[in-house]
Amino acid sequence: MIRINDNEFNELVRYIKTQYGIDLEKKRVLIEGRLASVLAEKKCNTFTDYINILKRDRTGTEVTLLLNKVTTNHTFFMREPKHFEYLKSTVLPEYEKTHLQKVFHIWSAGCSAGAEAYTTVMTLYDYFGAKKSSWDTRITATDISESVLAKGRAGIYPVDMIKDVPIAWRNQYFKQVDKDNVQIIDKLRKEVEFKTLNLMENFRFLKKFQLIFCRNVMIYFDQDTRTKLINKFYDVLEPGGYLFIGHSETIPRGTTKFEYVMPAIYKKVEK
Repeated sequence: MIRINDNEFNELVRYIKTQYGIDLEKKRVLIEGRLASVLAEKKCNTFTDYINILKRDRTGTEVTLLLNKVTTNHTFFMREPKHFEYLKSTVLPEYEKTHLQKVFHIWSAGCSAGAEAYTTVMTLYDYFGAKKSSWDTRITATDISESVLAKGRAGIYPVDMIKDVPIAWRNQYFKQVDKDNVQIIDKLRKEVEFKTLNLMENFRFLKKFQLIFCRNVMIYFDQDTRTKLINKFYDVLEPGGYLFIGHSETIPRGTTKFEYVMPAIYKKVEK
């Protein structure tokens, strides 16, 4: 296995953190192990050879491969179910009562293969029922990896990935592709727009969101990067909007304008 020297390690870590916010400072062994096959495939003799390939690539293919290797696109339906319970029991009734224009826009940031976004759509249908068609409930799902976005657009998943989905939802919102795979029905797939987006870049949206999911993404960022990103989320939420983060993540009090609601749930309350 090719070893990475100090200069190569520092250059690669600096490049990934500057461009994508991901902190690999303590991941030297992981980098060597997970990139060994990549270096062999590209016939690189050193990590310097690989870094040069990475920097020359203008398609995004190489960096996507790198990020897929050093991070975990772990996703499944109904992940952290208390979030969806809170969405249904508290957030949606609140907006239904106060938003007569019937708009509820959602951003799934770092969406991976789309399980989070589609779980949200199913929750919306479950809550609104026959009233769903009168609401504008668009979901924007973003990730830096085009390969996982392609999976999200296709909406095809292994059968064992939906084991935690209620049986009624499985029957209503999925169709069998073959004995091993199911697919989200077309009606739900049309509700989600998948886009490539690097969270480290400046982002602008035509309309503000009422809810942002960014769960288990910031575990790869240092605290300064997290704080900057959370403040950007604050700016694209409408007053009263919610931010849901992963239960292993926290927002230190006093570092942002968000109001703590409960573990992993925050609200934009302008005073």
